Amino acid sequence: MPTKSFLFNREPLWLENRSGTRHTLPENVQSWTYEPGSLTQRLRDYYGDAIGVKILLQQWNTPFLTERRSLKLHENKYSLIREVLLHADGKPLILARTIIPAKTIKVAKSNLAHLGSRPLGEVIFSYPKLERIEMDVTLVDVPTWTQPAIEEGHILQPIWGRRTVYSIAQRQMLVSEFFLPGGLEVF
Repeated sequence: MPTKSFLFNREPLWLENRSGTRHTLPENVQSWTYEPGSLTQRLRDYYGDAIGVKILLQQWNTPFLTERRSLKLHENKYSLIREVLLHADGKPLILARTIIPAKTIKVAKSNLAHLGSRPLGEVIFSYPKLERIEMDVTLVDVPTWTQPAIEEGHILQPIWGRRTVYSIAQRQMLVSEFFLPGGLEVF
C-alpha cells in the first residue's frame, strides 16, 4: 500500500481554534493563520509570477484518523490526498496537504482532481459559495516531518500550521498549510 504522506512520519497534533488562540501565536504566524483570503493570492501579490507548485504526493488513499473525523469519513473511504510545496523560484514558502473526498470532486466537476501544478487556492477561491467551516492550528516539531519533507522545506525548527475545513456546494474538503520561515517573511 502506498504511503499516506510524503510530509509526515506521523500525524501532527492539532489544537482546535478557540477564542484566544490567536494571541498565543507569534505575530507573523497570526497574520498567515488568520488570513481570510487565499494564501496563494497573498504570495502572488508579493512574489508575482515567481510562485510555483511542486507536487510531492498525489494519490487516492485513506486519510489520517483526525482528518477522517474532521470530514466525517468512514475508515475505509479513500480520498484524494495531495501534498505540495509552494515556492518562489525555488525558495520554500508553504507546505500543504489537502484531503478531497470523491463526492467533493464530483460537485467541483473534477476540477479538483486535475490541478496539476496549479495552486489549489486559485481554484477553490473561484467558487462563489466557498465556505470555511472550522479551523485548527498546530506547531509541528522536526521529528514529525519525514526526511524528504525536511529537505524540501528546509525545516530546521518547529513549523506552525493551520488546518481548514472548506465546503463547496455543501461538500467538504480539508486543507492543511504549514508556514515555512521563507513564507513568514512576507508579513
